Amino acid sequence: MPNRIDVLREKINRANYEYYVLDNPSISDYEYDSMFAELKSIEAEHPELITPDSPTQRVGGISEKFAEYKHKYRLYSLDNTYNDQELIKWYERVTKECGSEQELVCELKIDGLAMALSYENGIFVRGVTRGDGIVGEDITNNLKTVKAIPLKLFEPISVDVRGEVYMPKDSFEKLNEENLKNGEKLFANPRNAASGSIRQLDSTITAKRDLSFFTYTVILGEGSNIKTHWESLQYIKKLGFKVNPNIRLVKDIYGAIEYCKEWENKRFELGYATDGVVIKVNSLSCQQELGFTSRAPKWATAFKFPPEEITTTLKDIEWSVGKTGAVTPVAILEPVLLAGSTVSRASLHNYDEIKRLDVRIGDRVLIKKAAEIIPKVIKVVDDENHAKLPVYQMKMVCPDCSSPLEIREGEVNLYCSNPNCRSVVLARLEYWVSKEAMDIDFVGPSLIEQLYDKKMVLTPADFYKLTRQDLMQLDLVKEKSAENIFTSIEKSKSRPLARFITALSIRHVGKETADILVNEFGTLQNIRNASKEDLARVDGVGEKIASTIWEFFQKDDNIKLVDELLFLGIELREGGEKISNIFEGKTFVLTGTLSTMTRDEAGDKIKLYGGKVSSSVSKKTSFVVAGENPGSKLDKAQNLGVIILNEQEFLKMIGG
Repeated sequence: MPNRIDVLREKINRANYEYYVLDNPSISDYEYDSMFAELKSIEAEHPELITPDSPTQRVGGISEKFAEYKHKYRLYSLDNTYNDQELIKWYERVTKECGSEQELVCELKIDGLAMALSYENGIFVRGVTRGDGIVGEDITNNLKTVKAIPLKLFEPISVDVRGEVYMPKDSFEKLNEENLKNGEKLFANPRNAASGSIRQLDSTITAKRDLSFFTYTVILGEGSNIKTHWESLQYIKKLGFKVNPNIRLVKDIYGAIEYCKEWENKRFELGYATDGVVIKVNSLSCQQELGFTSRAPKWATAFKFPPEEITTTLKDIEWSVGKTGAVTPVAILEPVLLAGSTVSRASLHNYDEIKRLDVRIGDRVLIKKAAEIIPKVIKVVDDENHAKLPVYQMKMVCPDCSSPLEIREGEVNLYCSNPNCRSVVLARLEYWVSKEAMDIDFVGPSLIEQLYDKKMVLTPADFYKLTRQDLMQLDLVKEKSAENIFTSIEKSKSRPLARFITALSIRHVGKETADILVNEFGTLQNIRNASKEDLARVDGVGEKIASTIWEFFQKDDNIKLVDELLFLGIELREGGEKISNIFEGKTFVLTGTLSTMTRDEAGDKIKLYGGKVSSSVSKKTSFVVAGENPGSKLDKAQNLGVIILNEQEFLKMIGG
């Protein structure tokens, strides 16, 4: 029996390698399924013979949470370049330090999630997310479901590799189609879908999501005979890993520039999303000589493709209602492929923007993705048809409850005048459970709609009145799900005060402003009792936001809600934790996109070191941290003479 198991495993593993890595299967689906069924049957009869590398172990169970795991070798970020001149400057620094012209390896930059895999004696033992590069999350069971990741190598060696988990475009489209039919959330792009899939607590869900994996780095020991990065890629192919077939060895930076230009357009023919090219020095001895900065290798750089723009037809304009009652327009488009995903909806921001662009139903419009994620309408494409179309006229009633829309002084948004509008209430409840607010897992939009329609949850306080039995009355909620939801709601009773303030959906008050209020006033009672003048004096608040905060805490319904939440057991962690006072008295403003962390994460670090974060630049601002594509805040900082830090300088201030 053991011999038959070994034969079946070897044949199935080989078939998986040929299908998912080589894309060249040698057996039929029927033969594969027959062998797999036989193996499962034998293992069911003899569970003592099951091994971690068996193909049947690719589908796991449910984890309560992912454990943190410190990487054996740090995962660095990459510095970005955006044009030929920046690439040439980078190459000049490389050749100056290494003393001669250097060969380079060009690899497509896969738009996925970086992972670290570890093998012991040829068996896959651990897979960890990138995390902050030093500590990630152990998601081994989920990664075992990705068939392009070998559970057993062709050589019984111990080795660590790096690679990218991604979702093919076809799988992404299929997933969104299924979600649309089921009334579930649509993913913005394949990367978001991959991210949402690979971190499922139930790995059987991950297994159904058809993820794949490209390996791009192996950690070589001191005794290795491999001298170049190109050789290392050939070596990991021999071990059974999937390496992107479009890698190219070039003799200098001009060969790399040619590669980048070639793939800027060809990338859309690929079955997966890519947002640039990674260029690495080929010589491993030169790599070692160049070393690293505090965050990135000096021997590699990422060339980022420009965001894609494309024209399509505007079929209609829909209006959505948000948590503050703001009614915003959404362009309904003729579906078109844009930056790796099919786009059929795009932002129009507000009614003023519609008038400014003079968009009309039936127009040809230019759209692009902001930061490669959110599509937006840029302009109307000039053609003869535009003048023949009727000028768009907005109906001044709420698209949900038909209440009159309000125009508020000094604002461009239109607002529903009905505070009990179904869309407004649902949006507030959804925001209450969101990650940046009270962070309640297992409670999504469809569940909230059920709770609302059954009149079980009409305000955030009602979440904390639910029993397990109440939850089991809902569609598709069984005992285990009810327990998970109930436990998550209970856990949310202990949250930092800033999250609670954020969750209240006070107009103009997001996470940044909530943090500022907590840093300034310390307790909920102090914030509730603060006068307009006290609030307006706080740097980063100002008169307009001060008015909305003060007005919120004067309304009877809001006072009742806050008091009821406290009565139901909400215990707020007031004030903030600090690990240092090096930023005491300093105010930071963050602008642009940071590569090593989100702006929220950067803000949290600033507070840990005793500093404050503001959303606007003023004479009181101590530092502006500028990432990629900074906005008008950078211009204002330059005009006021405020100190501007790039990301590397900021990281150095907080010790890397």
